[in-house]
Amino acid sequence: MSTSSGSQSILRRKPIVELEEESSESHLSKSLGLWQLTAIGVGGIIGVGIFTLAGLVAAGGPDAPPVGPAVLISFLIAGLASAAAALSYAEFAGMIPFAGSAYTYGYVALGEIIGWFIGWDLLLEYTAIVAVVAIGISGYFTAFMEGLGLQVPVWMQGTGDTIEGGVVNLPAIVVCLLITWILSRGTRTFGRFELVAVGLKILLILFIIGLGIFYVNTDNYTPFMPSGFGAVFAGAATVFFAVFGYDAMSTAAEESVDGKKYMPKAILLSLAIAMTLYVLATLVLTGMQNYRDISPTAGFASAFQSVGLPVIATIISAFAVISILTVMLTFLLGVTRVWFSMSRDGLLPMWFAATDQHGTPQRVTWIAGIASALLAGVFPIRAVADLTNIGILAAFVVVCVAVIVLRRTRPEVPRTFRLPLMPVVPAFGVIASGFLMLQLHWETWLRFLVWLVAGLFIYLTYSRRHSLMNPQSPRHRTVP
Repeated sequence: MSTSSGSQSILRRKPIVELEEESSESHLSKSLGLWQLTAIGVGGIIGVGIFTLAGLVAAGGPDAPPVGPAVLISFLIAGLASAAAALSYAEFAGMIPFAGSAYTYGYVALGEIIGWFIGWDLLLEYTAIVAVVAIGISGYFTAFMEGLGLQVPVWMQGTGDTIEGGVVNLPAIVVCLLITWILSRGTRTFGRFELVAVGLKILLILFIIGLGIFYVNTDNYTPFMPSGFGAVFAGAATVFFAVFGYDAMSTAAEESVDGKKYMPKAILLSLAIAMTLYVLATLVLTGMQNYRDISPTAGFASAFQSVGLPVIATIISAFAVISILTVMLTFLLGVTRVWFSMSRDGLLPMWFAATDQHGTPQRVTWIAGIASALLAGVFPIRAVADLTNIGILAAFVVVCVAVIVLRRTRPEVPRTFRLPLMPVVPAFGVIASGFLMLQLHWETWLRFLVWLVAGLFIYLTYSRRHSLMNPQSPRHRTVP
């Protein structure tokens, strides 16, 4: 159905057969196997969560009470909500292994306007995540240089809003452009780099857990929940940032050698590996050092310093940079593939959907990379970074609803993975994601709504008329 006026036009759904035609005509390189996909997922999930958020939530701060050792429960709550969405993503990935992730799923199951809003949402969230993580790497870089006795000029450490005397965050800009260059070299090169980097990351975390367990003092687990369940739930909303990297990985489905077979397995494998490591790591972190003394920016480094192992703390700080780089790569991949998909569908100018001889959408890769560099280097982005969780949670709600709708409306479509306990599991995902959204500050909601209103304006003035599903569009294709 593709009428051009009224509510039907904004609710028109993209047929799966058209996705299959576009995929067969696509110049995206198909070179990612199961383990490269799993590495991309793990690369997006593990990083900031273990090396920053675990200590931040446990220790608390001026605006948040300490969660203490119960940060473990915060991760489990976030992981449980994420798992319900992951199962929904897995069913979609096995049925619709095409670029775009939640944007494509929403477009197929719920209609164009829902797909547009989720795609528009993800463009902001993924770009902001890349910028926020770049600033984190910049902090590690500055500390590392100071450890070598070299002083980084204050003017290049950040903006004046975050660092007194700061003008620009030059290290953050450089790392954004470096990551963009790696991604621009093609999916095969990116997949190999990600596989090696994630392997090093897992070895580092296993080393931290294996060594740290000998320095655990069980007295540090008391009190286990110093601020009550309210703080634990608020902590879950914060650490949710650390458990949704697989959704960015699913944007690369069209570049898998066998998306229907490998994508569901990679989604579930990446979340299972990450959650196991999160549980073990938080137990070690809060056992090594009292939660009141944990550094909110470099938790494990402070924990090993507290037990008299400063050299180990330095090694952890150095390798944490590699771990965080993989997060940037995964989410930069995500924003470029969502942008590519929206442009290929006509909702954004087709100019962005062009690929090079390596099957890489160079234009959107460099535009997104430069945008993240500007955010990280010039603007105070703390408020923008707060939008990441609410945006991803909104996407999760849509995917969980969409998988229920499509199971009822298109039961005949082959599925290589079927999530269990339909519709209980996706319904739980909707409730859990909605509950975590309610834990976020009202200012975050306001900024999120402003971004959506801007997106609505663009959709009504451009996207609706240029959509390939619009019969009046010059590029409209008739679909049975």
